[in-house]
Amino acid sequence: MGITIIGLGPGDPSLMTCEARELLEKAKEVYLRTKRHPAVDSLPHHLQLHSFDHLYEKVETFEEIYEKIAQEVLRLGERPEGVLYAVPGHPLVGEASVHRILALAQEKGIPVTIVAGISFLEPVFSLLRVDPLAGLQMGDAVILASRLHPGLNPDTPALIGQLYSRTVAADLKLTLMNLYPDDHPVTLIQGAGTSEVKTHTIPLYELDHEEEIDHLTSLFIPPLSAPGSFSSLQNIVARLRAPDGCPWDREQTPQSLRPFLLEETYEALEALDLEDTERLREELGDLLLEVLLQVQIAAEGGEFKMPDVLGGIIAKLIRRHPHVFGEGEATTPGEVISHWQEIKREEGQLAEGPFADLPLIMPALARAQRIQQVAPARGLTVEMDEAELLARVKKGLEELSQLTTTEAEEPVPSEMEAAWGGLLFDLVALANLKGVDAESALRKAVRDFEGRLDPPQT
Repeated sequence: MGITIIGLGPGDPSLMTCEARELLEKAKEVYLRTKRHPAVDSLPHHLQLHSFDHLYEKVETFEEIYEKIAQEVLRLGERPEGVLYAVPGHPLVGEASVHRILALAQEKGIPVTIVAGISFLEPVFSLLRVDPLAGLQMGDAVILASRLHPGLNPDTPALIGQLYSRTVAADLKLTLMNLYPDDHPVTLIQGAGTSEVKTHTIPLYELDHEEEIDHLTSLFIPPLSAPGSFSSLQNIVARLRAPDGCPWDREQTPQSLRPFLLEETYEALEALDLEDTERLREELGDLLLEVLLQVQIAAEGGEFKMPDVLGGIIAKLIRRHPHVFGEGEATTPGEVISHWQEIKREEGQLAEGPFADLPLIMPALARAQRIQQVAPARGLTVEMDEAELLARVKKGLEELSQLTTTEAEEPVPSEMEAAWGGLLFDLVALANLKGVDAESALRKAVRDFEGRLDPPQT
């Protein structure tokens, strides 16, 4: 009883290991994940070949295919004579069925022997003159194609295997274009480890235009022409704070950097108000720098590190979006906000007081609008329609008019302030109803006023 898994190498028969060939010479039969591999034609002629290729035509998903293969190999492995299972390349490189077999065999106590083979990787390293220990990233095209963001470091070269069809290439292209420029050069490698190997460099946006993509196709992605990764920025910030770094950056503290964090936030908001995408790109970079400086200082003090910050927000987003990442349901923004508040309440994250979670330091106009947005979801107010709000605004204007036109003595400052405050609060509610950001609207009005005051150009 037992399972022996053999790696057949990348394709060229000369690249099959001596151990693998010796076992195949002695065996009577072998079970192949697929016959669609160049090395199969060179197997000993006396061998009885069995294949799981029929599953690829009958079963809808790869997960189901590999599960059926694993279950069958385990059944065969329980025979007194055991089973010899052969896969392309190295058994542990890009072979999901092997990893499933290993997991199931461990549960059942069935011994498994892995006979190593040369994978497609080694011929690619030789072809591209790449040292993987210098930082090469490797990934599975099918897995990456299922994501919305590739999770790669664009400042480090990447090698993607399992690019077996134009359909996968189309999905992979969209994922990669969320990180790399559309015209970033990429190199297709076809038949690595065979006598018919060839390479072809194209812009990323043409990836799924290639008609010759098949099960022996891989993709090499060179780094960006200039640093552009989160990791590179982190390294620069750490360098600035190093003992031999910048004297100014080294002496900063979380509190000394506080004004800059606020300033960069407002500058990013201004870029948004102006709809200036180029400036927004720059201001978001400046804002990100302030965040990284705060994290770097915390890391130096042993308080927390970037994975703690990122891990915290990742967990929070997943936890508070069960309608996306779980089994919850929410079809409207209002339902999302309501569920969000309920989850925060369950977590004990709602501070004392109905709006204690909204910072007092927020600009009054922005805080008023935010309070009005969350109050209905917290069951604290009843939303009014446009007619009701306009009536309140009209009444507020009348009250102000009476205070300023009365022949009696000047109104008490607090009365005037209360009337203005009530009017502004109702105007903010009207802005909410119309989907207008009151803070942005007022900033624009101020800028327009300033523009009218500029001296004429001569």
